[in-house]
Amino acid sequence: MSGKTLEGCPEWETILHSYVDDELDAVHTIQFEQHLATCQDCTATLEGLKDMKRVVGRDDVKWKAPDEVRAHIMTAISLEEARRQAPASQRRRRESVWWRGLQLFGQWSFIPSLAVLAASLMLVLGNPQTSAPIQNELLASHVRSMLANHLVDVETSDQHTVKPWFNGKIDFSPPVVDLTAAGFPLIGGRVDYIDGRVVAALVYRRHGHVINLFVWPGEKVAQSETMHDGYNLFEWSGGGLVFWAVSDVASPDLAAFRDNFSKAAGL
Repeated sequence: MSGKTLEGCPEWETILHSYVDDELDAVHTIQFEQHLATCQDCTATLEGLKDMKRVVGRDDVKWKAPDEVRAHIMTAISLEEARRQAPASQRRRRESVWWRGLQLFGQWSFIPSLAVLAASLMLVLGNPQTSAPIQNELLASHVRSMLANHLVDVETSDQHTVKPWFNGKIDFSPPVVDLTAAGFPLIGGRVDYIDGRVVAALVYRRHGHVINLFVWPGEKVAQSETMHDGYNLFEWSGGGLVFWAVSDVASPDLAAFRDNFSKAAGL
């Protein structure tokens, strides 16, 4: 795996490595293969990566990363891809020490997989803001839901359709409310997997921004709010359920969403 950066099209570098490792969703796979058809540099780099993968795949050198390490790597990749696709103003706002470190490791490492591993370790160990595993999972799920075009499993603004859709898919009944009048229209819902459990994800919008509301049974928790790399995460509880709202909307908007949701749900 070459350590040479793709100078002609660096925006495809992360996707190229994910493509080699069969970690791209169908949409991004098609986009990248269309790019390969017109780019000799990426095609040549891809062949080199495939050759190296065959070498490291031999029995005498093969090493399987622990599941925890792989989860952190996927989080780092999801966040990096979101940063690349964000508008320039958001990229400048989210630029931080660990992002610059990610770029440095990507240029330095002679094995790109080690660069990604180093970046994930920076994400987990080097930045105290992202030290909570549950918050890493929530943020990664929020980003992936938009990148992989899997925002909802049931797409409707009708709360009376979304709520019964969860029957048989999860072992609890999440409150589903219509907040259109408050400026937070319901988009739909899906099931997700967070912290080793299947959870409900309710999707709302605010001025074009997506709000993912993750819900699962749990003990009462203290209301809290944090920011990770430009995204706000709000936690609260009620009615025997724990709620996490994740979005890049401004903190006051997400606080208003939390308050309106709790009031409408009778929490």
